[in-house]
Amino acid sequence: MISVTMGRTTALGAVMLSLLAVPAQASDAPHTIPAARAAAPAPDVTALRQALRAALAAGAPGAMARVDDGGTVHKAAEGIADRGAGRAITADDRFRVGSVTKTFSAAVLLQLVDEGALGLDDRVDDHLPGLLPDRRTTVRHVLSHRSGLYDYTNDLFARTVPGFEAVRNKVFGYQELMDLSLAKPPTVAPGGSYAYSNTNFVVAGMLIEKLTGNPVGDEYRDRIFTPLNLRDTFYVHPGTAVPGVHARGYLTPDEAGAALVDSTRQTASWAQSAGAIISTTRDLNTFLAALLGGELTSAARLAEMRRWVPVNSTQAYGLGLRRRDLSCGVSVYGHNGTVQGYYTSSFTSGDGRRSVTAVANTSNNSAVLNTLPRALEAVFCGSAAAARAAVPAEREDIAPDVVRD
Repeated sequence: MISVTMGRTTALGAVMLSLLAVPAQASDAPHTIPAARAAAPAPDVTALRQALRAALAAGAPGAMARVDDGGTVHKAAEGIADRGAGRAITADDRFRVGSVTKTFSAAVLLQLVDEGALGLDDRVDDHLPGLLPDRRTTVRHVLSHRSGLYDYTNDLFARTVPGFEAVRNKVFGYQELMDLSLAKPPTVAPGGSYAYSNTNFVVAGMLIEKLTGNPVGDEYRDRIFTPLNLRDTFYVHPGTAVPGVHARGYLTPDEAGAALVDSTRQTASWAQSAGAIISTTRDLNTFLAALLGGELTSAARLAEMRRWVPVNSTQAYGLGLRRRDLSCGVSVYGHNGTVQGYYTSSFTSGDGRRSVTAVANTSNNSAVLNTLPRALEAVFCGSAAAARAAVPAEREDIAPDVVRD
């Protein structure tokens, strides 16, 4: 069943809102968080709408969300997909998913572990000799952001719009990205504390290509896109266009009051296996439901994926997978994503039965970024929890060490 309701009309296009009416699932057993429950309350429809509207109020041209729960689908959308044409955004529009790509890359590598091509505790040097200066770095360290490899995006995007324009049409080789990273000292010793770095998933892409002999995009397609019928999911690198009907992305300059920059067309070569996939809310929900439901890897590999290291008081990281502990005692699993012009938050319940993806078509705007966790609270926690939830401030995964207002 698909449920869609019509909302207000904006100056540039129609608003589409939907009702969400299915309970969330409880968090899984491997960890304990306060106030854990057997089942979550009904979602707060008003709070979900407020989260999407808050994204617009904070500067996003548009925002959308989709919830999948069994055979029931609920869609919500507000605002504009294309500022020039004035077309309203819809929850079916394609978009750049940013770092949600990391979960796809991790899933492919875990399949290769299942096939015996490598082990999680293998040294990266065993498969890519001489790539990394510290031979103690393992595959597990890379996938859990504990390698200490410096994030080259800190330098590429220290200045947001000039940095983007410098790479918009550039095609990088993986080794070029590694050279940018390795020019700086490590941030932690291998196996140390969590330190988010896009470089880790450049290494993941190199491992996939070395072990399979195929481009990473072919492996995504053959192992995930096609088997799951992800008909709106693509890896077009180094092409610059988003295929088909899509929401355009708008990058917020660092200078207050400066005009948004249309950042839709780009190679995304600076990201590749760390962030270059294009998809839809439907396809991301399908992917995460399949992953957490055990359809893509063995149970043993999925358990490894869910071995957590702490990030902060409400988040932990596994292997290319993020855990978020919500205010009502429910934990959800997935990834957030940032790529120029798009913010994505895509998460599912512990058994994969309920999934939600929320998107805003801007970036470099912390006020917009912080609306997306509110959507998760509304969907999984219901009215009372959503009203009292104090959602911690988010940080972008592009240039994560560059602090911006």
